[in-house]
Amino acid sequence: MSEPPADAETFLAVTDSVAALQPGLSALEAGILAALHLDLARDSRSFARVFGLEHALVLRAVETLAGDAGLLALQDRNPRTQRTRYAASAAGDAVLAHLHR
Repeated sequence: MSEPPADAETFLAVTDSVAALQPGLSALEAGILAALHLDLARDSRSFARVFGLEHALVLRAVETLAGDAGLLALQDRNPRTQRTRYAASAAGDAVLAHLHR
């Protein structure tokens, strides 16, 4: 049986937990990891749509998480739309393993 989708309160709590575990992350970056953990979004365009954000802002945060922070692994990018699919890297998995649903 699959878990029900997370509500706003759960999302914010998980975002806060990620931010506490990784204090150098912005709220948006922590939110991307929280959404990944809660299975709310696994690509930049979906995250932007679900949370009503500009796709360019989400792409910038995804790039930071994949590059400098090393918490995401980029899996695919659509050359036309720039939709970027991602998953947690080994370092990201280690952070997310500290969270409880």
